[in-house]
Amino acid sequence: MSHKIALNFEDGVTRFIDANPGETVADAAYRQGVNIPLDCRDGACGACKCFAEAGRYDLGDNYIEDALSQDEAGQGYVLTCQMRAESDCVVRVPASSQVCKTQLAAFEAAIAEVRKLSESTIALSLKGESLSRLAFLPGQYVNLRVPGSEQTRAYSFSSLPKDGEVSFLIRNVPGGLMSSFLTGLAKAGDSLTMTGPLGSFYLREIKRPLLLLAGGTGLAPFTAMLEKIAEEGSAHPLHLIYGVTHDHDLVELDRLEAFAARIPNFTFSACVASPDSQYPQKGYVTQHIEPRHLNDGEVDVYLCGPPPMVEAVSRFIREQGIAPANFYYEKFAASA
Repeated sequence: MSHKIALNFEDGVTRFIDANPGETVADAAYRQGVNIPLDCRDGACGACKCFAEAGRYDLGDNYIEDALSQDEAGQGYVLTCQMRAESDCVVRVPASSQVCKTQLAAFEAAIAEVRKLSESTIALSLKGESLSRLAFLPGQYVNLRVPGSEQTRAYSFSSLPKDGEVSFLIRNVPGGLMSSFLTGLAKAGDSLTMTGPLGSFYLREIKRPLLLLAGGTGLAPFTAMLEKIAEEGSAHPLHLIYGVTHDHDLVELDRLEAFAARIPNFTFSACVASPDSQYPQKGYVTQHIEPRHLNDGEVDVYLCGPPPMVEAVSRFIREQGIAPANFYYEKFAASA
């Protein structure tokens, strides 16, 4: 059985390849037209050294210490000319996609549904035969081209691919190019082009408790992550805090409730910043982070929201005198 390998390049591009049983990752990449760094192919030079972020693999014992030390191998570094996958894997490549002579994949899809979840949030579903080839890491995004223009907008997937269909949460920006199209012109069957996947904000292997912090439509990557976690389970507790500005910005709470029912150790809370809110929990996300959520630093923090939120959370964590084991974040801003 072949295994799927996600190659993450330093410019944010992700390319998926299939590795056959017994085939090295380097050979699989070259067979599929991806020229990752490589020289000797014998485990002697270290030119193909990468970092395996997830998955099981075998490195054998044919490489030399100068190419890959025991300490490096213990940390997760690999030589792709020796690495043979034993499961699906995620490999970080210390080179740009351009240098490796690969490029973004393009997919044609049709609008399946446009739903206005609130006056500030739109749910967009796309479907198409080409999407059966689509693969991405939960949390990543694509660029959607706005019909009738050459401009694109970046949106995180809010679901995993299923039956050739994917979905997005899109902020309804007054006067926004994509927002105007979706609210005024879009209809089922209209064609859209997406390129990607992109981004270094994605779910890693869960090795400790997670604290997930979402601001507004920054909830999207987390619902995709939670779908993955619901499928595979987690031995560690997960807590999501979802913050918005106004009551009408709160969406998908029923979906979060469904995740809480499916994932035994998942909990979540939501809060609204506006002083005029009627929602029980008010204030900013930082006001609802409790010491137990930070677990004395033995926690991986994932944060997706506008720049002021990212800066506020970073400052709050520093003020607690705690350094999380890992802190992954993605900033976004609406385009006019």
